Amino acid sequence: MSQELLAILDQMEREKGIKKEVLIEAVESALVSAARRALNIKPEEELKIELDRNTGKIRVFRNKEEVTSIDFGRIAASTARQVIIQKIREAEKDVVFNEFQGKVGEIVSGTVYRFDKGNIIVDLLGKTEGILLKREQSPKEEFRQGQRICTYVVEVKKDTRGPQIILSRTHPNLLKKLFELEIPEIYEGIVEIKSISREPGARSKIAVWSKNEKVDSVGACVGMRGNRIRNIVNELQGEKIDIVRYSDDIKEYIKAALSPAKISEIKLDKDNLKAEVIVDDDQLSLSIGKHGQNVRLASRLIGWELDIRKKATAAVAQKGEEEKIEKETVSLKQLSGVGEKTLQSLHEAGFKTIEDILQADIKDLMKIKGIGEKKAKKIIEQAKQAQK
Repeated sequence: MSQELLAILDQMEREKGIKKEVLIEAVESALVSAARRALNIKPEEELKIELDRNTGKIRVFRNKEEVTSIDFGRIAASTARQVIIQKIREAEKDVVFNEFQGKVGEIVSGTVYRFDKGNIIVDLLGKTEGILLKREQSPKEEFRQGQRICTYVVEVKKDTRGPQIILSRTHPNLLKKLFELEIPEIYEGIVEIKSISREPGARSKIAVWSKNEKVDSVGACVGMRGNRIRNIVNELQGEKIDIVRYSDDIKEYIKAALSPAKISEIKLDKDNLKAEVIVDDDQLSLSIGKHGQNVRLASRLIGWELDIRKKATAAVAQKGEEEKIEKETVSLKQLSGVGEKTLQSLHEAGFKTIEDILQADIKDLMKIKGIGEKKAKKIIEQAKQAQK
């Protein structure tokens, strides 16, 4: 144990990426175990071993007194060697864990190593293995052994066998990272990704916006003759990608999200984040998409509930609503001696028919501004008379 040992530790630091100090501490720990066995030192006795970082000389201290001569013996040396190997393996695992822990949320490349019960084991550049679980695989993608694969690192866990690296091909951020790699304007922050909705293997929508008015956000993503977006589509094995121009004007944003369908009219319910989208008959199937895919992805992208209707259907619905309101108003007008202002207050409070009033009690009506106990009793009495 001298300069030769230090040379070996230096070599391992270079080749394995394990810090020399970690290795020295492992050696010291191993030698403590070996020394206790060789000298038959009891656990309660203090034993300390120091390895000189410059010369490689080993000093042994028993109960704070230096032991000048020590013969580890063959068994002790073997024990030391085994412990050193174990410590080195643990250190190697920590190096790999720390490296990939820092890559969570990033893309890593590897090759398909083997298949295990529907899961794909990926060789990550010879350093370790990652697992692409079946639920994280795109349903329409197929891979073969030895094929290059690009994946998104979801999570890194510590395991007795080493770090467990969970990979994904379905995560929305995989698409985001691919855009950052392929499109310089996004990587540099000139073009910003506002939102992503994805059905892996089938179709995705991505909303983009440019901070610079001179830069076309959609054009930057498509690239010359579509070469940029084509590279991303090829990486995802043919997944269709719609690039949507983001807008603060929610109506314009909805129109862009439902493209290529042409929208005739949009009615917004901002309180409930709902929108009624009216289209011509020939645009209905295009706006909804196959199995509802287009409107479903658009809704997720925007964060609003979208209700697609044909013009004729919307007109009938509007007429029916108007007739309903008119009928309810006429119904309440049957209340004798109740003024227009009170009728309006009742309607706004949700009492739209005679039946609504009959199901209420005096306290319910008194909650309405301008209606006291006396008036509430009168309204209920008039409702009973109107029903006869």
